[in-house]
Amino acid sequence: MSKWFERIKTGILTSTVEKKEAPDGLWHKCPQCKKTVTTKDLKENLYVCDQCNYHNRINSAEYFDILFDEGKFTELFEKLAPKDELGFKDLKPYKQRLKDAQKKTGRKDAMTVGAGKVNEAPLVIACMDFDFIGGSMGSVVGEKISRAIDHCIKKKTPLLIISKSGGARMMESAFSLMQMAKTSAKLTQLADAKLPYISLMTDPTTGGVTASFAMLGDINIAEPGALIGFAGPRVIRETIKKDLPEGFQSAEFLLEHGFLDFIVNRKDLKRKLSDFLEMMTH
Repeated sequence: MSKWFERIKTGILTSTVEKKEAPDGLWHKCPQCKKTVTTKDLKENLYVCDQCNYHNRINSAEYFDILFDEGKFTELFEKLAPKDELGFKDLKPYKQRLKDAQKKTGRKDAMTVGAGKVNEAPLVIACMDFDFIGGSMGSVVGEKISRAIDHCIKKKTPLLIISKSGGARMMESAFSLMQMAKTSAKLTQLADAKLPYISLMTDPTTGGVTASFAMLGDINIAEPGALIGFAGPRVIRETIKKDLPEGFQSAEFLLEHGFLDFIVNRKDLKRKLSDFLEMMTH
């Protein structure tokens, strides 16, 4: 090597060596438009991208904080937990899947029920948590919805169910499928008691959840861009042997074709719910 290109000083640190990595969880990149913001700013904007309005998935803790007055509520039926009645095993035993999901989320199952007030109006909210085995509907999900309805009838309180689910929980087989009929029948009791039921569908709402309680609201609403459907696009395409319209399972497509009443931005959700409840209870 020529002497003109030899490094004559030692111990020199380059900028790449001195660079410090940002702490995990400090930044968030929008999955849709790729804009990067701090997680603090994202939270303050209710987990909605301020550039493209993409609604990031959130769980019951975040929805309860957004909707209930001062974030205060009473959790109902929190001790209900699923059991592996069938001894199901695929890549791992169902019992182990439950333990892993409970450890990861800090919840016993994919549904959390809270009772509180929304702009001073009493409301029971049953919210699905997608990070618990994909928000799948098992026997505990159906039982919590059933008990929530009984609670609403006893206390004469409206019900909101926030759906976010991959569908029925295959590890519970027929026990899971039974929840479709069970929750639908219980909602009939709520209707007979003349109490309002609002269904909010978020991304994604699919499978047996869509085919039962999610589509049975007195008012069916959804968040912008939510995927809502029964079977996936690939399964449908292979079944009917036809190409499908672009975005045919989006909330916007369903609104256009009469399956939804409204699409509600998350920042407007509490106010809209309050308006619905005042209209439906008076």
